[in-house]
Amino acid sequence: MDVSFLGGPHPQRGVGIVAPFDFALDRELWRWVPDEVSLHLTRTPFVPVEVSLDLARLVSEHETLGEAVRALNAVHPEVVAYACTSGSFVGGIAGERAMCEAMTRAGEVQSLTTSGALLEALQELGARRIALVTPYTVSVTQALEEYLAEAGIEIIGTSSLGLTRHIWKVPYRDVVDMAREAVRGAADALFISCTNLPTYDVIPQLEAELRIPVISANQVTMWAALRHMGTRAVGPYQALIDHSARQRPVTPEALPESLPGAMPGAMPGSVPESQGPALPEEQEGWA
Repeated sequence: MDVSFLGGPHPQRGVGIVAPFDFALDRELWRWVPDEVSLHLTRTPFVPVEVSLDLARLVSEHETLGEAVRALNAVHPEVVAYACTSGSFVGGIAGERAMCEAMTRAGEVQSLTTSGALLEALQELGARRIALVTPYTVSVTQALEEYLAEAGIEIIGTSSLGLTRHIWKVPYRDVVDMAREAVRGAADALFISCTNLPTYDVIPQLEAELRIPVISANQVTMWAALRHMGTRAVGPYQALIDHSARQRPVTPEALPESLPGAMPGAMPGSVPESQGPALPEEQEGWA
C-alpha cells in the first residue's frame, strides 16, 4: 500500500522538561501543548526523602540539573524547563536565577523554572496581592511565601494540606476547597502551587466562581516555556493564556464618565445582559 500521500511526520519543536523523580503528572503538562510541540521529559535521580525543604534542595542541585539537561541535549529542545516549584523557590530569587544559569550552561539553550515562570505570570496579569494554595507542610509553604515576598508579592490568604508524599493523588474537590478557603479578601489572583498537584480541569471553574485569575504551577511552567519559544499554550478558558478571560470587576469610582448608568461591579465597556454577550459562566469552558 502506497502511503506517500500522507507526507510527514510534520517537524516537531521540542520543550525539554526536567522533573523531580516523583513527578506523576506528565499527561497534565501535555494538555497545554499545541500539536506542533513535543515534550521531552527526564527526571532527577531517586532519593529516599519525603517532600520537604531537604528534598527541594536535593532535586535542585546544580550538578543534578546539569546532568539532566545534558541528557536532553540529544533531542535538541528549544527551551528547557525545570518543572518543580519548591525546588526552584527554596534558594530564593538568587537561587532560582543561578539554577537557570546552570541549566543554560549545560544545554546551551534558554532555561526557566516553575518559580521563575510564576513571577512572569504574575507580572503578565498585573497581580501583586495573591491568595495561595499549596499541598505542602508549613515549612515549605513558608519558604514559598518568603520567595514571593522577596519579589514584592503580598499574600492575602493561604491554605495548605501538609502532605509529604503522594501529592498527585489529591482529588480536584480538595483543590477547590483549599482555593475557597485561601481567597479571604481582595486578591488579584490565586496561585495553586506544586507541579505534582492536579489543577488543569479546575482552573476555568475556579476563575468563574472566584472572579479572579487562577494560575497553577504546571500551567505557568508550560505557558512560560511555550512563550519563550514564540508560541502559545492551549487550553480551556483561562485568564493566563486567553486574554478574553481577563475580566476584572471595577468600583463605581473607576468607571469612565463615558459610561453613564454603568452598574457597580460591571466590566469597563459592559452593557446590560439583554444587549450584550453572555456572561463568562455562560460561555464555553465555564461550567
